[in-house]
Amino acid sequence: MDQKLPSTSSSASSGPIADLTYRNYDGPMELPTHRWWAIAKLCIRLATKKRGFWIASVISGYWYLILAAVFFFVDLQTQGSPLGVKNPIFANIVWKDQFLNAFSISQLLLFICALMLGAGAIANDNRAKALLVYLSKPCTKTDYLVGKWMSIFIPITGVVAVPTILFYGYCLMSYRTYGFWTDDPFLLPKLLGMILVPGFFHASVVLGISSLFDQGRMAGATYAGMYFIGLFFTKAMQVIHIVNSRHDRPVPFVDTLYYMSVDGLQIGFAKIILNTQGSTLFPIPQGPSQAARQPLIEIPSVGLILSLYFGISFLAMWLAWSRVRAVEVVG
Repeated sequence: MDQKLPSTSSSASSGPIADLTYRNYDGPMELPTHRWWAIAKLCIRLATKKRGFWIASVISGYWYLILAAVFFFVDLQTQGSPLGVKNPIFANIVWKDQFLNAFSISQLLLFICALMLGAGAIANDNRAKALLVYLSKPCTKTDYLVGKWMSIFIPITGVVAVPTILFYGYCLMSYRTYGFWTDDPFLLPKLLGMILVPGFFHASVVLGISSLFDQGRMAGATYAGMYFIGLFFTKAMQVIHIVNSRHDRPVPFVDTLYYMSVDGLQIGFAKIILNTQGSTLFPIPQGPSQAARQPLIEIPSVGLILSLYFGISFLAMWLAWSRVRAVEVVG
């Protein structure tokens, strides 16, 4: 008697219809040299979804927009002048000072970006015990910290770079006849160095502070307190400098104290890179006696600013390194 073969449906339900045994992967293997990038990429992706970050980023370059509009309308007035006659506004412009002014004005908004990017970078991981997951995978403490640091450094550097480079290109194409290129042919490399200043400092300091807490809000409040206390101190030193300058009683120590804040260190570093003490926001023609009384703060000491800038940055990163642990230690 012939045996009846089982149907396809019954075979599929009773056992596999193909060999599903495990087979080892024999394709190409690469060393995990970019493990930090997986962390950085994830954090950057989360940050770019925040509407507040984009708003602060766009507003941070508003001074470049104002300068471009002012220069455009001033140039329109100059077009009807006789050949070879320069508008006195352009004749008094120190081009690199315009970049320094825009850089200085953007400091508060760059700080806000740093808070949104980094206040919870390590604190929220501490709260969620995520370090147990990160460091239990083939991911070292160095990979973790480099990834977190780059997730702050790259966006902030991009926020500074985009308006700066766009404004440089606009001026290069439009105002070469007014000395934009000849005044400082090496301005672009200097600007590229200046662009890196905020991202490096904010990424280091905010990570160090974030590692001390298990809540991003507490880390953000701590960094905000440090920032605004330093900002008020800097503004107080600036007022004292202006008063002393008007009475012809300069106090170099007060000028040095002006740079003792988050903003001050970065502005001082930018002055060193650009090799300028700055100028007024709008280059209104003035007589020699008026120019001499301009309350401009001199370029700071290179050794002092670099020591404080890099010393604070490396100290903050060392603090983050010492606080990042794979397991919770119970005393």
